[in-house]
This record gives sequence, C-alpha cells and structure tokens, in this order.
Amino acid sequence: MKTFGVLDHLEPKKVFEYFEILTTIPHGSYNCKAVSDFCVDFAKKRGLFVIQDDHYNVIIKKEASPSCAHKPVLILQGHLDMVCQKDPDSPVDFAKDALELQTDGDFVSAKGTTLGGDDGIAVAYCLALLDDDSMKHPPLEVVFTTEEEVGMEGATALDTSVLEGRYLLNIDSEEEGILLAGCAGGTTVKVSLPLKYEQITGRMCTVSITGLLGGHSGTEIDKNRGNAHILMGRLLCCVKGIHISRIYGASEQKDNAIPNECYAELICEDREAIEEAAAKLLQSFKEQFQGTDDGMAVRLEFSEMEKRDCLTQDAQDAVLYFLNHTPNGIYTMSRDIEGLVESSLNLGILKMDGEEISFSFGVRSSAPFYKEELAGRLESLARKLNGSYERVNDYPAWEYKKDSVLRDVFLKAYRQMYGKEMKVEMIHAGLECGIFASRIEGLDIVSFGPDIFDIHTTGERLSVPSVKRTWELLLKIIEEFP
Repeated sequence: MKTFGVLDHLEPKKVFEYFEILTTIPHGSYNCKAVSDFCVDFAKKRGLFVIQDDHYNVIIKKEASPSCAHKPVLILQGHLDMVCQKDPDSPVDFAKDALELQTDGDFVSAKGTTLGGDDGIAVAYCLALLDDDSMKHPPLEVVFTTEEEVGMEGATALDTSVLEGRYLLNIDSEEEGILLAGCAGGTTVKVSLPLKYEQITGRMCTVSITGLLGGHSGTEIDKNRGNAHILMGRLLCCVKGIHISRIYGASEQKDNAIPNECYAELICEDREAIEEAAAKLLQSFKEQFQGTDDGMAVRLEFSEMEKRDCLTQDAQDAVLYFLNHTPNGIYTMSRDIEGLVESSLNLGILKMDGEEISFSFGVRSSAPFYKEELAGRLESLARKLNGSYERVNDYPAWEYKKDSVLRDVFLKAYRQMYGKEMKVEMIHAGLECGIFASRIEGLDIVSFGPDIFDIHTTGERLSVPSVKRTWELLLKIIEEFP
C-alpha cells in the first residue's frame, strides 16, 4: 500500500515535498506528458511565464527579485524522465503506478524499483526555488527536458531561441563535491539481423542470467560490471546441440543501462552438456566479475518434450557470432586525464521480434573519431551477417572551457562553505550540456548535483544530507551570482 508523506520529516522540506510528488506521477521515458502537465500547472498557478512544446519540454521564466534586476539571466536545467527498472517480483506498473518510497537512515529509495533520483532531484530543486518568493535571485529560466535517458531527444527538439540566459546550471550530476565541466558525445546504433525458423521437437530449457548489478553505461562503464546480453552469448556459444527458440533481455531495457539480466528459451539435445557448461561458465563469470557482480546467477529450468519454432542453424550461428564478436565496454582511455574513459559502447537492448533480432548500443566518446570508429565496426558486423544498420540520436560532446565565470563562482562558494576545494572533472556520459552549448553561442555551463548511489538500478538511493548540502550550495550560488 503506497502512502504519501513518507518524506515529510526530511529537510529541505520543500525540496523533498516536490520530489515525493514527482514519484507519484509516472514519468519514465516516453511517458512524460503527465509530469510535464504538472509542471505547466505549477507555473500557471503562480503566474509564471511557461511554454510546453510538442515533446513535453517545459520552460518556466521568473522575473528577478527587485534588488537583482540588474543581474544576467540564469538558466537552471534538468530532465523530467527517469529510467524504469524493477525487481522481478515488483508489482509496480511504471505506466500508471506511483513508486513506493522508503527511508533508511540517511537514504531515500523506492521498494523494488529505481527511484528516479536522476533527475527528479533537479526538478524538485527547481520547483522549490520557483515556489519561494522570499529569496533574492536573478532572472530565472527553468528548463525541463524529456527523453534524456533514451538519447536526449527532448533537448535535441527544444527551441532554445526563447532562452535569454548565457549561464546554465545543469543539475544532473550524481556525486557531491564534483563540478562537471565537460562530457562525452555519443550516438545510438541499432543492428538488426534477419531470422529464419524451423520446427524442432525436444526437451525445453529456459536459461536465465540474473543478479548482475547493471548500472549506467556512461558513469559506471569503468567498474567492470558484466553485461548480461554478452554473457548469454558466451554461454550459448559454448554449448553444442541446442536450438534457440527465443533470446531476450529484461522487460525494461535502455541502451544507456548496463543490462543486469538475460533469458533464452531453447530445445536442448543433451541436458548434461548444458548443465556442465553452465556450471563452468558461471564459475568463470564469477571470477571475472568478482567484487562487482557477486550476486550473479545462471539457472536452467527444464520442461517436458515439445515442438517449438527454433532458429535455423544459419540464423543461430549469426546471432551467436554477433554476440561473441561485437565490441562492448571500454574501448579507449583518455591519454590526457588519468582514469577517464575516452570511448566505450554498451549493448543495452536485445529483442527478438518475429523475423529479426535487434541489438541497440549506446556509443560514447569525447573524441569524435572514436565514436565514428565504433559505429563503423558495428556497421561492418551488420553487413557481414547480412543485417541492417541504423544510427540515431547523435549528440555532441561538451568541451571543457579554460575560462568560466560559473565555475569560478562555484569553486569560491564551495571553498567558503566547506574549507576545501571542489573537484572539477569531465564525465564519460552524455549530458544535455553538449546540446545547449552547440545551440547557444558563448554559453557558460557547469553541472552538479547531490550524491545518488547505484543509479538506474533497483538499489538506487538518494543521500538526504547530500541533498541538503547541495541545496544550500545552490542557494549561495544564486545569491552570489554576478
């Protein structure tokens, strides 16, 4: 039974009030109309200027407080959509249900599902700011975009000509004390292979690979977490005498999420052989991903003899060849910034649909030529296997700038508040900052946020003390904005 008011005791009160409201409104990617409408209604009730476009992006403008009318316009930006992942036994329907919030000490999470801290906390911060008429602030332009988690489609479609600001605070980072000053560009690549079937009679076996940690394919690609789709390909390739009827990923899949489970339904000629191979591969997987995916499980479930449509040998060989030869994970590391991933790709979506199987990759790189190289390798594989290749949702990198007024303001404020230096980093993930920077000449941007742990997984947790400290920093930045 979901109850409202779970976060009433938390501070900053107004921020957590709006965050909880957001968790009662379904807002997975491509399901943002309701949350967008809520933001529009919020603005209209307060007499604020508001625009909503066909993609459900929302722009809200608030005039400066009287003493700050001389200050330049400040843009605050976050995205409305969240990644929807849940445990197998969770009853939540992301299309219509509220999340079931819970608190545990200093953390907020959702029972059995992702929390949507990315980027619900940004929206909550902005709504709390807009709802406060007592604070001094420059002219504000608040931008809520949609479909960030599936290729930044909202930001790509946004008409930025209505924005007057040339300073942008992107609230889409998930590690307190780190100020982001650049990010990777990327693209989505989809490879589809044709399938043919034949009827096979035999004992059915369902293979499941579960218990992987998963995570965000940009910020956590360097953590050596297993990709369930790739591991399934390795397993099935090692077993003789199988006929694949179906292979598929989790019910909710995103190309920017490292897949944490994969399933295959097949007819097995030799039960003992597949049991032996599964046990051997599980041991190998656990050694390879020790410390990162210790909860990994490989399970086999057998049923009676039946007749099923299974892939022909040629189709099966093509699918397994692709899974075992596709690049995946880190491709290159930066030569200039120690520990920074320069380019990578992630097989996030695997679907069999009638006469084809599709593989969707999130490709990222801060160096444009590596993005092109990885996309080219996938295209070559597709052509070799008589498949098709499609590339969508290209987005630019956000390049580091030597001089930044916003960065200087943040570093000074952080030093004054905490007596230590704020770290300035670049991130191997796509942020909407790159799109805004490419559209608005001379735009000065920084990205920041509170601590969010295990982002995009069912273990996602929002740190309450970090939310409070980041809120206090944000208020100081707005107060001291030149």
